[in-house]
Amino acid sequence: MRQRSMTARASDIHVELLVDNSFRNIVEEGYDGGVRLGESLEKDMIAVRIGPDWRLVAVASPAYLAAHGRPDHPQDLIRHRCINMRQETSGGLYAWEFEKDGQGLKVRVDGQLTFNNPYAMIDAAVSGFGVAYVPKDIVETHTASGALAVVLDDWSPGFDGYFLYYPSRRQNLPAFQIVIDALRHR
Repeated sequence: MRQRSMTARASDIHVELLVDNSFRNIVEEGYDGGVRLGESLEKDMIAVRIGPDWRLVAVASPAYLAAHGRPDHPQDLIRHRCINMRQETSGGLYAWEFEKDGQGLKVRVDGQLTFNNPYAMIDAAVSGFGVAYVPKDIVETHTASGALAVVLDDWSPGFDGYFLYYPSRRQNLPAFQIVIDALRHR
């Protein structure tokens, strides 16, 4: 009796992705791995960087800024109409996190609009509904075109990028190792 090879080819792999903003227990739910920001990783997991560091930036349309003024300090946002982000994991509103000269500051903002999706927040900001706090990389085309202006840029801290994480106590299947190698940020 010959043994069959237990190697996997990339063309043999089927990937199922579940995209949401909640924190799942990948072990209890039977997932091979998950993706989280570096600051949210659990200590007993193996983490492989799959993306660069990134930043959140506050943006508003030029028309909104002309009508309401430009904030000079994160606390100024309390007097502005801000577009909030609802956190699916806690159900609460995201407190905007700023940092300058090593000093961190969280600001709870108020406004008429709340979303659970940054793309909807960007659309609302482009339409002049207020200031949004969104990932810089997904708003760059709007800032480059002039549809949005970045405010408080020197207060926008960097965050550890995305990591693929998986349990350290489990032997990975060859197919999952191919996925890890393919996603590894070089």
